[in-house]
Amino acid sequence: MTTNKFKRVLLKLSGESLEGNLGYGIDPDRLMEYAQQVHHAHCTGVQIGIVIGGGNIFRGLSGTQKGFDRVTGDQMGMLATVINSLSLYNALTSLGSKTKLFTAVGIESVGERFSKPAVLEAMGAGYICIFSGGTGNPFFSTDTAAALRAVETDCDLLLKGTRVDGVYTADPEKDPTAIKYQYLTYKEAYEKGLKIMDLTAFTLCRENNMKLMVFDMNTPGNLMKIVSGENIGTLVSN
Repeated sequence: MTTNKFKRVLLKLSGESLEGNLGYGIDPDRLMEYAQQVHHAHCTGVQIGIVIGGGNIFRGLSGTQKGFDRVTGDQMGMLATVINSLSLYNALTSLGSKTKLFTAVGIESVGERFSKPAVLEAMGAGYICIFSGGTGNPFFSTDTAAALRAVETDCDLLLKGTRVDGVYTADPEKDPTAIKYQYLTYKEAYEKGLKIMDLTAFTLCRENNMKLMVFDMNTPGNLMKIVSGENIGTLVSN
């Protein structure tokens, strides 16, 4: 076991990231890559919570543009996150990680209903905890769910795993002159209009002094580097 800078972290993954090279659904290779990163980081002793989006299966907001009622669409999106969470649960347990799945809505045969005492007890007993179902309410994104769970469970850091290695002045995939930020304050990010998370999640982090690290999750070993204290992405704080 190595010495970590953080006792407890919350990792946010997008549903789209699980598509890998498929362009839809769940790519088994990408899923296992992520599970291996989480497994190896957890083996160092850091406590890990995870929130996964559902956009690779169904995105509630886009559903409303096609005629779905917003509440119904968001409920479908919540269930999509449960499917993704189950897939990661299965991948982690196959690697030997003790893992528990918590749900924001009542699906007793799938996972335990979220509560802070149960989560902290599980983490203290060496379990990776996956939080599915978003916040359990419509009109809130999984970014907000990640911020909420990070604050609720007293995490030291919220990690947003993306396909780019941090926050830039512009989209680096479109603008080769874009410059990467190593550090940002929430005030600076807001004033510059940087689209890091939705405003509700952003405000929740800012008002509760939750530090946020945006990093490239698609490079194996990056999660391990972060829990060991390396700033390989962009750190956002007050």
